[in-house]
Amino acid sequence: MGATTCRLLVAEGARVVIADVLEAEGEALARELGEAARFIRLDVSNEEDWARVADFVIAEFGRVDALVNNAAVLVFGGITALKKQDFERAQSINLVGTFLGIRTIAPLMTAQGKGSIVNISSVDGLRGVNALAAYVSSKWGVRGLTKTAALELGHLGVRVNSVHPGGVNTVMSNPMGETLEEVNKRYAGVPLQRVGLPEEIARATLFLASDEASYCNGAELAVDGGMSTGAYYPGLPGAPA
Repeated sequence: MGATTCRLLVAEGARVVIADVLEAEGEALARELGEAARFIRLDVSNEEDWARVADFVIAEFGRVDALVNNAAVLVFGGITALKKQDFERAQSINLVGTFLGIRTIAPLMTAQGKGSIVNISSVDGLRGVNALAAYVSSKWGVRGLTKTAALELGHLGVRVNSVHPGGVNTVMSNPMGETLEEVNKRYAGVPLQRVGLPEEIARATLFLASDEASYCNGAELAVDGGMSTGAYYPGLPGAPA
């Protein structure tokens, strides 16, 4: 999803810094995108790494107009069986990583008087899900952090919004590489009756990062095919056949 977002941003004329722990993949993507892209290694849970990223962006491009906090891990486990270290790992990457990104990059934006931060939360930041306590709590945290950052940074010219993807056909949600047709069978309860595509999330991120969303601050944009709207009562009017 992050790679697709980078491709779309470059296609729209942006210059991007790709930051990830996956060095080979990140460097390959930067080569693919050419002069408009750079790569730097980033462990989002590491303060020193974020400081290096901030220095790198300014050295390469002179300013930073948008930050997309996209890194995340999915941790499964019922609450009573979940190990503390696994719960903390999800918070460290999904929530603390987002916090550190905002804390590090926002001052660069406020110095310019303008910027946009897009935090990728989840449909599971809008609801509860069994076996995903670590992930759900981290994504609700991202949602709340977004609201607070929007309050603190909005009057300084920096907009902060969150995107809430539903199921998306990526390695995270489709690790076995099933066909799109096979994956879609699991989404019969979603109003749009299918899984989302990375491009569909990327377009929402592009919108919030751009001046097209100049009056959006503290918003939460669900891009989930209607997954967060509710559940069907089978057999009653309005339900899928």
